[in-house]
Amino acid sequence: MFAIIKTGGKQIKVELGQEIFVELLPGEANDVVTFDEVLMVNDKIGTPTVAGAKVTGVILKQGKEKKIRVVRYHPKKNVNKVYGHRQPYTKVKIQEIIG
Repeated sequence: MFAIIKTGGKQIKVELGQEIFVELLPGEANDVVTFDEVLMVNDKIGTPTVAGAKVTGVILKQGKEKKIRVVRYHPKKNVNKVYGHRQPYTKVKIQEIIG
């Protein structure tokens, strides 16, 4: 059984027991999170979402990705700016698909 959910502006295909990385969600480790925007469950396609369908999971951890370096450079202007960014994420384990 699989479902396609929408979270953080992205669409993710999930299955039971799968661990996924999503955009930062509020909550601590071992909290239960529910995804209500289910776009598809097995062969049922929503318009735009499947009525009454939801996916639940448990938060495993909150964290940050590896640092990326961003360089801003303007030639002939003596401007050279370097800064970093670490994107926060939430690791979720899917426990139940209802739909």
